[in-house]
Amino acid sequence: MTTTSLDAVTLGKQLNASDISDTAIALLDEQGTVVAWTHTAERLVGYSARDAVGRSAALVLPSFKEATPTSAFVEQCHTENGWSGATAVRHRDGRVLDVSVRITMLRGQDGTARWLASVTDTVPQSGDPIDRSVRGPLLARAGIGVGIRDRRLRSTYVNDVAESHDGIPRDRRLGRRFTEALPGANAETIEAVMRQVAQNGATKILEYRTWLPTNQGPEHQFAVSFQCLQGADGESLGVCVISADITASWQARERLAVLSQAGTRLGSTLDVMQASQELADLAVPLLADYVAVDLEQSISIGEGPPVGISATTGNRLPTFRRAGLASIHQGVPESPWMRGEPVNVPPASPFASVLRDGKSRLQPVLDTAPGTWVDEVPELAHRVREYGMHSIMVVPIRARRALLGVALFVRTTDPEPFHEADLLLAEELVGRAARALDNARQYARKHTAALTLQRHLLPRQLRGGTAVEVASRYLPADVDHGVGGDWFDVIPLSGARVALVVGDVVGHGLHAAATMGRLRTAVHTLADMDLPPDELLAQLDDTVQRLGEEDADTPDQAHVVAGATCLYAVYDPATRRCTMASAGHPPPAITDPQGRVSYPDLPTGAPLGVGLGDPFESVELELAEGSVLALYTDGLIDTRDHDIEKGMHRLGNALAQPGRSLEDLCDIATKTVPDQAPCDDVTLLLVRTRSLSPSRVVTWELPGDRSAVCRARNLATRQLTEWGLEGLEDDTKLIVSELVTNAIGHGTGQIELRLIRHQVLTCEVSDAGPCPPRPRRARATDENGRGLFLVTNLSRRWGSRSITGGKVVWAEQDLPHASGPRSAAA
Repeated sequence: MTTTSLDAVTLGKQLNASDISDTAIALLDEQGTVVAWTHTAERLVGYSARDAVGRSAALVLPSFKEATPTSAFVEQCHTENGWSGATAVRHRDGRVLDVSVRITMLRGQDGTARWLASVTDTVPQSGDPIDRSVRGPLLARAGIGVGIRDRRLRSTYVNDVAESHDGIPRDRRLGRRFTEALPGANAETIEAVMRQVAQNGATKILEYRTWLPTNQGPEHQFAVSFQCLQGADGESLGVCVISADITASWQARERLAVLSQAGTRLGSTLDVMQASQELADLAVPLLADYVAVDLEQSISIGEGPPVGISATTGNRLPTFRRAGLASIHQGVPESPWMRGEPVNVPPASPFASVLRDGKSRLQPVLDTAPGTWVDEVPELAHRVREYGMHSIMVVPIRARRALLGVALFVRTTDPEPFHEADLLLAEELVGRAARALDNARQYARKHTAALTLQRHLLPRQLRGGTAVEVASRYLPADVDHGVGGDWFDVIPLSGARVALVVGDVVGHGLHAAATMGRLRTAVHTLADMDLPPDELLAQLDDTVQRLGEEDADTPDQAHVVAGATCLYAVYDPATRRCTMASAGHPPPAITDPQGRVSYPDLPTGAPLGVGLGDPFESVELELAEGSVLALYTDGLIDTRDHDIEKGMHRLGNALAQPGRSLEDLCDIATKTVPDQAPCDDVTLLLVRTRSLSPSRVVTWELPGDRSAVCRARNLATRQLTEWGLEGLEDDTKLIVSELVTNAIGHGTGQIELRLIRHQVLTCEVSDAGPCPPRPRRARATDENGRGLFLVTNLSRRWGSRSITGGKVVWAEQDLPHASGPRSAAA
């Protein structure tokens, strides 16, 4: 795409009203003597009407200084019927000015002639090099209508061009006022302006729109300059009227006005398909009758990177997909491909040429004869001929030295072929659209990457075990806000318990999703330590603050962790008790089996990473079997038009439906979000509580001495026999012996032994000792220190957790396959 400024070139190549208003005018007789002068001529050369009228044009034209008025000057004017070109004029102070001169012949009613000398300074005060290079030739080439009117505004002299502007023949014009020759509103307005100019000597400009007398096409825009003609005494002799067809310039100004709007209109969306459609809509009917925008297919689906121009060498062309369509005809019947469909690019077409060299193609006259490239795609050939596509422009859409797509501009109904000025405008529009498309493409890539990362980091399958039934929903935010850092989890814990987690990282985008993954991993690690909810959030808060400090040291401050909210709950199906704590997160909704919904009075706590230092508080609740807990992020309850309390009430109404499945409740609850796009991610985790049958949990109190070891083995053996798990008897007796022995040696007071049969067999030994056991490698001479090593080898996993007044050490064993998992109520 050319980097030339369209504003300067387009306006420089068209005639403007200012070109004729700044033109110095002098009226000469057939011998080249000045018979009338204007204020603009005085401003240009310094001579007043008293100085110039009655003297030869050679006074100010050095090129005619040595010629007599009736020889070279008049001879050249008659030979060429006037003439134009660059020359020099002498200022009164002696300076020589480079100017463009145009001598126009005017004829009067009695057959006499006059010469109108129009002089334009080719070096304007602005010093604009483009204006300097084109302004003079403009007046030389433009078809300018010229007329002279006397004090009574009757036409006395006129040139041939004037008739083509208003359709009034010379014989009907001369001797008449304008209102007499062409009655109408425009005529009255023009005559009023002429009268004002004749009276006060001012120069006036009038612009108006009308149809040319021989043209049935669109309206034309005219600029008319009115200058007072002065005699030798400085008094008004009449008015000089110069009219110019400035339609092209007017259209250019309209297009530039559109370009000024294009910057905002083309950047209003971060969707590549919508940005392409905006380009097409902007160009029709301003520039073309039909426009199609095709994007390289990876761009249209938010992938990339785009192909480089060099990737289109040879016959190997990238695949394109239609992204934008606009037409003066409803339904865009000219296009054989609709939006989103792949486009067939003929190898011999201008499209392929544009893709190969990256340069725009202008075909003012499209060759649609049989056997041309058009026939390579039959469905395209049919539409080209049916709708009369006669002129096209193909412009590459490029950004960062990469090819994003191509834009096709076509004229069908408009008979005017495309010109270079049209191509400049098209390239400017496409260039601005390319920047918007590139921004949208990069956003789409980041949005897709963030969404993919978040979905990979979220749990793919939730397992509630024998403790809870689980269902969830995650709805990403709309494209204008991007992916957030919401997450949820159900983490199996020892003793058939589960941890329920929901959290929300502040912010959106790729970094929020990555931070969410770090926090989810940290929660899993802390959950494996079996920390109580309040202690876990305290540890997680330290983690977030540490991550924030580490990120603050990086150059990219946009990646600093800004904080997060989190709700962590632990449910024990053996006791039906749920312990929960919150770090700045809204409380869960709890629905009892009868459908009554409540929100627990849960201390909110500070968000993670804020660094207030206040301790988190836990709340313990007993839940009826079959209760439903709803853990969610604020995107579900907080919308643009409703506050959180209304959102919580709306959620409660959705959940108050006993007997419905969790999947149904998820659908119902998420559909309560208002129809407008959510301003944040919507996350919902629903769990229905279960309870373990008393027959699956057995607890014994044991003395804190050595006799407890033998008693514990015997109790465990009898219970395993009752459960039909004789195959685990040997390993269980050894595990029980070691755990009880460890409690006696390192704990105080009574010991409690509990066996739980759920999806695994769990053996728990609790005591009043505060210190958890630590495995160590025993030396060959040590008599002790191998107990935990033995437990490690006999169990699938083991660990310990703190409880009020002591600790619990536990070990899990896989159940024999023959026994199989049984229902929680068995």
